[in-house]
Amino acid sequence: MEILYSTKFNREYKKLPSDIKDIAEKQEVLFRKNPFDPKLETHKLKGRLREFLSFSIDYKYRIIFEFSKNKKTVYFHSVGDHTIYQ
Repeated sequence: MEILYSTKFNREYKKLPSDIKDIAEKQEVLFRKNPFDPKLETHKLKGRLREFLSFSIDYKYRIIFEFSKNKKTVYFHSVGDHTIYQ
């Protein structure tokens, strides 16, 4: 699986606390093995973000992503606390 990171994602990721970055990297390893691993709490979003999915880094932080049509590529769009849904 190939993961492509948006420029927005990269900007937001740089602002995360270093301990959250460490957890995010571990969650990404898990995500690459199985995007729907129960530990990730992956779920489809609703409303204006209904085309996207999200998974948990920890209790507070999330990554918003989408699969390409062929499911071989994933686009990470945004990362942060719950305010990324606004």
